[in-house]
Amino acid sequence: MTRPIVGSGALLALVFSVTPANAAQAQASATPPQAAPTPPLPIVAPTGRPIASIDLMTTEGVAIVRAQWRAMDARIVEAPPRPNAGEWTVSYDVHPKAGSAEFDDSSWAAIDAAALAKDRRGGGGAYMTWYRINLTMPQRIGEVDPGRSTAVFHVVVDDYAEVWVNGQLPRAVGKPSPNLVQGFNLPNRVVISEAVKPGDRIQIAVFGMNGPISLAPLNPVFIREARIEFFK
Repeated sequence: MTRPIVGSGALLALVFSVTPANAAQAQASATPPQAAPTPPLPIVAPTGRPIASIDLMTTEGVAIVRAQWRAMDARIVEAPPRPNAGEWTVSYDVHPKAGSAEFDDSSWAAIDAAALAKDRRGGGGAYMTWYRINLTMPQRIGEVDPGRSTAVFHVVVDDYAEVWVNGQLPRAVGKPSPNLVQGFNLPNRVVISEAVKPGDRIQIAVFGMNGPISLAPLNPVFIREARIEFFK
C-alpha cells in the first residue's frame, strides 16, 4: 500500500511503498532514536589552481588512489517517532545509512570509473542513491609530491548531494557547509585532508538525490564530475 510522507516541519512530500507486516516488524524491533553527537565543524575548501588533480572518473585516476566506486539504492522507511511527538506515531528515515566509515559495501554493485557518468540510476522522481569509494593517498601524482597538501574532493551529482568523509558529515547552522547540498547541480567541494600523508586511507560516501525535491523530475541520478584536487 502507499502512504504519504507528511511530517511536522518537513521539507519533503514523498510517496513510498511499505508492507504493513514489514512496517510493524520494523517498529517493534527498532529502538528510540538517540541524540546525535555534535558534528565536526565544516571547512571551506581552498580555491585557485591546484598543484595536482586526480580524475576519479577515469581508470587511470582511480588506479592512482587504489579505489573502486560502488553504488546502492536508498529508500525512505518508517522509524520510531521523536520523544513527545503527540499524535505523530512514526518518523521517516533513510535506509541504508551508508555514511559510516565501517559500513560494509562489499555486496554493492561495482561501477567502472570510466562509465560513471553513463551510470544513470533510478526510475526518476524522488529517487535516492549512495555512492562509496575508498581512497589511498599516493606517494606521487606524476612529478608532484602531495605530502602535507590540502586535499579537496570535488563532486557534482545530478541533482543534489551530501558528502560523508570517514563517517562524518561536518556542518554548522548558519555557516557554509560544503558537505551538504550546495544547490541544483552545483559542486560539493569538501576538504578530506588538511595535511596529506601518503598511504592515508580516506572513506567517502556520497548521498545523491533527484531535485527539486517537491517537484521531483522523472530523471536519473548520476555523477557529472568527481576528482581530488591538491593545494599548497
